[in-house]
Amino acid sequence: MDELPLWPDATVAVLCTAAGAPHAIPISTALRSGPRTIHLALALRRDSLARLRADPRVALTIHATGVTCTAIGRAAVVEEPLAEAPRVAAVRIDVTDIQDHGAARFAIDAGVAWHWTDPEAEATDAQVRAGLRRVARG
Repeated sequence: MDELPLWPDATVAVLCTAAGAPHAIPISTALRSGPRTIHLALALRRDSLARLRADPRVALTIHATGVTCTAIGRAAVVEEPLAEAPRVAAVRIDVTDIQDHGAARFAIDAGVAWHWTDPEAEATDAQVRAGLRRVARG
C-alpha cells in the first residue's frame, strides 16, 4: 500500500505512542489529509500528547468499512491550542510506512459504531474537524 486509504469522518482509530512502554488510546478525529499525511486532535490533558513530544514515533490503526491498516510515522503538534477548539491540539502524522492488514479471505464490514450522547460535545467535535481541515490545508 503506497497511499493511505480513505475512511469516513468519525472513524474510531487507535493511536499508539512509543515513549516508554507502548500506550494506546482510541481516537475519533483522524483525518486523511494527504497520501501519507494524517491530522488528528488530542485533548491538551492527554498523556499521549506529552508522550509524542518525548518520542514522535507513533502508529495509528484504522478499521472502517473496507479499510484495515496501520499508519506508522512521526507525529508533531502543529497548532496548540486549535483555534476552533481551545481544549485540543492539532497533530500531524507524517506517515513513513503503511501496513495493509487486508486479505482476500476476509472483509471489514464496519468499524466501531458510536455516537455522541452530549450535544455540546457533538458540536465541539464538528469544530475540531473544521479546524483540522483548516490546519491540513496549510
